[in-house]
Amino acid sequence: MVSRTNKFRGRNRTHGRGKKAGRGAGKRGGRGNAGMNKHKVMHRLKYMPGHWGMHGFNRDPSLINVNITCNLQELVKLADGNKEIDLSEFGIDKLLGSGKITIPLEVTVEQASARAVEKVEAAGGSVTLSEDDWEEEWEEE
Repeated sequence: MVSRTNKFRGRNRTHGRGKKAGRGAGKRGGRGNAGMNKHKVMHRLKYMPGHWGMHGFNRDPSLINVNITCNLQELVKLADGNKEIDLSEFGIDKLLGSGKITIPLEVTVEQASARAVEKVEAAGGSVTLSEDDWEEEWEEE
């Protein structure tokens, strides 16, 4: 009974509770993140400094060079018993040197790592690097 009577102390319309106290989350300014864009903006500026605006950098897609690669261990499967293989027919741009190769192959590819060339030549094969057509056109202009 005592706490109930304390709620009604005073002879005004709020009975001692202030203007909006006792109505949910009114006096504290709302629950959770309520008011973060209005009356709690300074809290967000101080404690959440990177909240607004754009962040990071996206590189222009025309500047990104993505090579489709193939390792030596996959090269033997692609050769399928042939002595010569052109990787551009499979859509592969670059040959990488991961894995082992035991059969001699003559490989034609646009780019190859030094380790891949070394391993293919150690197995008795050869790597021929084909030049890109667009690079030659660019040099002529």
